Amino acid sequence: MIQGTTSDAGKSALVTGLCRILRRRSIRVAPFKPQNMALNSAVTVDHGEIGRAQALQAYAAGIEPHTDMNPVLLKPNSDTGSQIIVHGKAVSNMDAREYYQYKPIARAAVLESYQRLKEQYEVILVEGAGSPAEINLRQNDIANMGFAEAVDCPVMLVADIDRGGVFAHVVGTLALLTESEQARVVGTVINRFRGDIALLQPGLDWLESHTGKPVLGVLPFLNGLHLEAEDSLPLRRVAVREAAAGGIRVIVPAMPRISNHTDFDPLRLNPQVKLQFIGPDETIPPADLIILPGSKSVRADLAWLRSQGWENTIHRHLRYGGKLIGICGGFQMLGNLIHDPHGLEGDPGSCRGLGFLDLETTLEPQKQLRNVRGRLAIGDVAVSGYEIHAGTTSGAAMRQPAVHLTHGSDGATSEDGRVLGTYLHGLFESPLACASLLGWAGLQNAQALEYDALRDAAIDRLADAVERHLDDRFLLSLVDRKGLSE
Repeated sequence: MIQGTTSDAGKSALVTGLCRILRRRSIRVAPFKPQNMALNSAVTVDHGEIGRAQALQAYAAGIEPHTDMNPVLLKPNSDTGSQIIVHGKAVSNMDAREYYQYKPIARAAVLESYQRLKEQYEVILVEGAGSPAEINLRQNDIANMGFAEAVDCPVMLVADIDRGGVFAHVVGTLALLTESEQARVVGTVINRFRGDIALLQPGLDWLESHTGKPVLGVLPFLNGLHLEAEDSLPLRRVAVREAAAGGIRVIVPAMPRISNHTDFDPLRLNPQVKLQFIGPDETIPPADLIILPGSKSVRADLAWLRSQGWENTIHRHLRYGGKLIGICGGFQMLGNLIHDPHGLEGDPGSCRGLGFLDLETTLEPQKQLRNVRGRLAIGDVAVSGYEIHAGTTSGAAMRQPAVHLTHGSDGATSEDGRVLGTYLHGLFESPLACASLLGWAGLQNAQALEYDALRDAAIDRLADAVERHLDDRFLLSLVDRKGLSE
């Protein structure tokens, strides 16, 4: 099990790299995260929903994502509550106190999934959540040491040196563990190091002497490495790159409950595109294309968008010839009305949409979860992706669909051809579909970006670095539990 001294210490990346390393060695390996809290999710082969990071780890391992790889997923829909997803299906909305009472049921689901994976794979790489030293969360824990103790799993502790205080992070985390938990930690890994390793060595020697735990590796800072993000959008870490000459400007409003922002990774990596996320109290600059993203709380995010004054900006953008796309929750915002009769995302009720498409949406308890293929209406090119939504949408605008899928039409386009809405996530990962949409938005000579190849290259680069800098004894111990002691 890979646990971190903090959130974003590098747990997800390390599991991804190790999955690829073991795949190269023809070892049947599966990723596993007992409990995840994330708004980026993926649809699995068994038609469920798991964290996006576990889907990427499965891809690195060369296997199909399955709901057993992330049996409990929490999707925050407010500052105090989340939608609870167990074995890929939404079971309820709960606040923190309610979920605490639900923990025994969640724990049973976690152990059930782990047992199934254990019967199918030679190695299971488990990813913790946050830090094991969160004192207020330790009782009935299923995300970190509570799980490790339950299944007798060895733990490696990873710490991020780039944010500073790495020695305090490691020592403090270990100090807050019980004796049995401390004994379970087989060693530590320092992540995101840049500089001369010789200057770090005295600190590593001290750390090993003080904790009695070996430093199993110092992983370098991999500048420019792109892996699909596990959680909500970290605006401070999203660099804005200028597009090449003749490129296109794309704006994505970063609403409070933005979900599946990995939809825009192919645009961030495209040299012809300048993609910019616009956060609170920022002004939307002139752009060729505005994209409204998915949302876990559509009505609340729409109200927030209006409070920022962005509705008028979007109207002005369209008057001056710009194009507008809405994806999933963003698609629902484009219509006339959004109804939530069951109170799935807040108080029951309805609200007015932006009115760019003649349609309305009703949120329903049963989610649509499926991987899909078809053809994009613009350019009549192949497209694939996935649907994760709890709404049914209807109206006259849907007589002019955005996508023709194998199971039927999806989405809508406006009569003037300036507005497009769809439920399809992963829209820009299909090279020809991405090029067609960018051409529609005004990009001359749009080039097809092979996003899958870029993702594969990034995983291989990560795996190469992990293999080069991680102690061989640890890699051996993944297959032979006696490896570390030898």
